Amino acid sequence: MWRRDFVFGAATAAYQIEGATEVDGRLPSIWDHFGAVPGNIANGDTGAVACDHFHRYADDVALLADLGFGAYRFSIAWPRVIDENGRLNPKGVAFYQRLLDALDARGIAPYATLYHWDLPQHLQDRGGWLNRDTAHRFADYADQISRALAGRVRGWMTLNEPWVSAYVGHAEGRHAPGLRRPRYAVEAMHHLLLGHGLAVRALRANDRAPVGLVANVNGVTPASDSAEDQLAARRAHASNNLWVLDALFRGRYPAELRDLWPDAVAPVRGGDMETISVPTDFVGINYYFRAVVASDGGHGYVVTPQPGVERTQMGWEVHPDSLRSLLVEFHQRYPGLPPIYITENGMASDDRVQGGRVHDEQRMRYLGRHFAAIDQAMQQGVDVRGYFVWSLLDNFEWAYGYDKRFGIVHVDYATQQRTAKDSALALKAFFQQRAERA
Repeated sequence: MWRRDFVFGAATAAYQIEGATEVDGRLPSIWDHFGAVPGNIANGDTGAVACDHFHRYADDVALLADLGFGAYRFSIAWPRVIDENGRLNPKGVAFYQRLLDALDARGIAPYATLYHWDLPQHLQDRGGWLNRDTAHRFADYADQISRALAGRVRGWMTLNEPWVSAYVGHAEGRHAPGLRRPRYAVEAMHHLLLGHGLAVRALRANDRAPVGLVANVNGVTPASDSAEDQLAARRAHASNNLWVLDALFRGRYPAELRDLWPDAVAPVRGGDMETISVPTDFVGINYYFRAVVASDGGHGYVVTPQPGVERTQMGWEVHPDSLRSLLVEFHQRYPGLPPIYITENGMASDDRVQGGRVHDEQRMRYLGRHFAAIDQAMQQGVDVRGYFVWSLLDNFEWAYGYDKRFGIVHVDYATQQRTAKDSALALKAFFQQRAERA
């Protein structure tokens, strides 16, 4: 990770930071709709203002530069750049052109994610990701925005964490669109991944920048040595970690999914898996925690929280070695695995400004231990090309509203004052050391 060509960046997502949800022709998204339903979001929070990045992007880019980041991963809001007739919205596109201008002026490499969960609501009204046509609408969006921004982006990422979109949004109902059937999750996942494959073709037709997808993974450990818990862990691993990656790199879904959800069948048509498994130039991996699981006595599994382990504000167990072991497993499981970028890694803590500083010692330890885990994986032969900390800013944390703070920069939501936390200052010092060593 000390190599000069290793990419270090910070990551954000449009709905979590931009605000300006009714500016310049932006259409409502499923998160605008979901957040308007009482009880869906903690404290009734919404992303209507968030970090006001839409108006403060220049200052945020200056902050990125001051901290020494060489790259920035952001997402493009589909409802901001495509109108209801499926055409580009020039005013919406202009915002991202201004953002790219600012990044270019500071020498910061831009990595753009096309879908970070903010589906236009008018497409949800026609079935959303349960409607196969949405995959084609996504490809149309990818085609048009890549034409508009061709030559300006260092890397394209089609989907962010399709597992969360599919399962948390369609089986658990904790995320938009708030549906609660495993069958819906299986159908939505297939259409999400189909959209990815179609979008890869469109992006490559318009631009030379590398293309990939971002998958979230987590450590999975059986709660005991019993055959039942071991089987439960294999099923959890298949769902949480292999569902997306097997489809991308093996052209099929894990068999264990049929064990988990016997009545849920992916709506696969001829040629779909070939489209989904089109080779990519890289894969993004988002990692945060480990889960210890036990059998639920039936087809599935339950998470069994362990006593005495370190946890974050989210209640997630801190377990860096699971990141190392997962990276090594993927390297061994998929012979054609492209280079990896760690596209999200970080933690939430209850950070407060005291005397003009934010002392987030736990985050500093968390990042250092995960850097070590990545370094160990690289020493075991895994081709990791870059790392993006999640997140640059405290932001709208989906169903948790503004209660959870993942940023390395503190945001006072009442004043929009930004304060670099100790973790940000430590990263700045690390980047300076890297530059001096290079």
